[in-house]
Amino acid sequence: MLTFEEKLEIIETFPELERKDVSLKRVNFHYNESAYENKNVVYHLHPNGNGFVYAGKMTGYETNDKGMVNIREFTEIELREIIRKSILSLTAQDSEISKQPTEEVWINDNTITLTILEEDDLWNVYSEDGGLDGTFNTYKEAMNYLETEGFSRI
Repeated sequence: MLTFEEKLEIIETFPELERKDVSLKRVNFHYNESAYENKNVVYHLHPNGNGFVYAGKMTGYETNDKGMVNIREFTEIELREIIRKSILSLTAQDSEISKQPTEEVWINDNTITLTILEEDDLWNVYSEDGGLDGTFNTYKEAMNYLETEGFSRI
């Protein structure tokens, strides 16, 4: 289990989150650019290592009645993944769900991210440092490539 300090270090690597100290030495982290009423991404992180991350708009997580997931036993990879997904779930989406995205971020178990970007009727996959990883004729081809390489959509 990660310590309180280790969890804080991980959470503080997300520049879009703002730290808010609350009662009993607990800490919240807000996403002020949230498109929704909820701004809490990390809720009541406690010095004993307990805490919660908002997952109310995501699938694949068991949440409480407030849409929160207990992160007490999370690994570093799991914590980074759920925070990244939480932020994205609270971000305004301009495109319709039925329309394919023009840009999309994918992640693997090692928290490496790749971005699919539509450019000039092609679908390019870029690494975190901006290098071109592959070019595909269709979104489906790019998506199949990423899934085969062990990546999943954020």
